[in-house]
Amino acid sequence: MEKLKKRWGIKSNWQAIAIIIVFAINGSFAAWVAGPVTNFIGLNAENTKPYALYIILRLLLIFPIYQITLPIVGWFFGQFDFFWNFEKKMLQRMGLGRFFK
Repeated sequence: MEKLKKRWGIKSNWQAIAIIIVFAINGSFAAWVAGPVTNFIGLNAENTKPYALYIILRLLLIFPIYQITLPIVGWFFGQFDFFWNFEKKMLQRMGLGRFFK
């Protein structure tokens, strides 16, 4: 746990646990939200052939939902600053950092 706290720049075990819980909740939430969104835009497993295309499109949809909701869910756990900085660092590594200076 000490390595993780040092890497993330946090001080308490409770903060580390809250961050891990936020990652877990947000992953489930993003996957859950992607279902109604794919249905709304007309994609579902029955009408999208091949099925692999449906899976790829859904994963491409989950990614931005996850990125958008991560700081929001983090805010509920009092970790907004950590997740906002995490998002900025991730987007910079993806080449999108110029939008979040």
